[in-house]
Amino acid sequence: MTRGRDLSSLPRMIRTVIEGLGHYVPPRVVTNDDLAKVMATSDEWIFPRTGIKQRHYVEDGVGASDLGVEAAKMAMERAGCTAADIDLIVFATLSPDVCFPGSACFVQHKLGCKQIAALDVRTQCTGFLYGLQVCDSLLRTGAYKKALLIGAEVHSTGIDFSDRGRDVTVLFGDGAGAAVLGTAMGQGTLADRGLHFTKVAADGAGAKDLWCVAPTSARIPRLTHQMLDEGLQYPTMNGKLVFRWATEKMPEVATLALSSAGATIDDLQWFVPHQANLRINELVARKLGIPEAKCWNNIERYGNTTAATIPIGLSELQTLGKSRPGDLVLMAAFGSGFTWGGALLRL
Repeated sequence: MTRGRDLSSLPRMIRTVIEGLGHYVPPRVVTNDDLAKVMATSDEWIFPRTGIKQRHYVEDGVGASDLGVEAAKMAMERAGCTAADIDLIVFATLSPDVCFPGSACFVQHKLGCKQIAALDVRTQCTGFLYGLQVCDSLLRTGAYKKALLIGAEVHSTGIDFSDRGRDVTVLFGDGAGAAVLGTAMGQGTLADRGLHFTKVAADGAGAKDLWCVAPTSARIPRLTHQMLDEGLQYPTMNGKLVFRWATEKMPEVATLALSSAGATIDDLQWFVPHQANLRINELVARKLGIPEAKCWNNIERYGNTTAATIPIGLSELQTLGKSRPGDLVLMAAFGSGFTWGGALLRL
């Protein structure tokens, strides 16, 4: 923007802004060596292929909403607001506390929010970006004033710790990230604080290449001893296909985000991708031409926390003093569905 330019003639526009960020992981740390004690794997096998050294697991009795509540408390404190100020909760997860109701309702009750709108988003690894688009649409219409967007997962209670499931099990960890969202007026330029672009998409042709079958409403009963014996309650993945799709769709949607907002890689301060596999993120960054210094990866410490990975990353950047107000942040994710998405945000 040219210094001294008269902005009064530019159209004023409402943008969704992040007012506060928070994250939480349970205290129990499980290393690759710990997993090697219960299944045929090793740090030498896991780390070179995934970039993961450790992950965090919950203790018995802790659900996704419990993790989400802790992340939300941090986000609200940073936003300078209380539960009474929130009028919309969107909770992204593939691991709800129970089959129904949605975990957003548990969060509403545990935080002591008023009788407000509370809904779950079930788009797995892209859940935070889908939720961001939902919140953005609702906030900018004026239907709500302040939204609490949470991505939270408890994987450790639903993965296979036998040799049969090791290739998937080593990837996942538990954790939560949250954002308090509001609105602000801008001048319609890239310098505006707030959300400049969101795009989400899906292709169900790949649904069965990364999924968990049981329990299923398509069977009577929904869960049988035979299903349990076959391990249908555990997730399965066609790893090579997921890698190929992720390294195609994430650069594609990230490029669209930049071009649609009139931004370039040089304008970016940070690229915060979904943390599924460090090798995926490294290839995506190379395709986009984003230098390593601008890429935030924390998968080494947390593993894949699906819907929580991006908000944990955003919150960590702030906690560590690495991001600052005014930074331009690019986000991209790919996951089960297949689903994918991208977003461009000025902090």
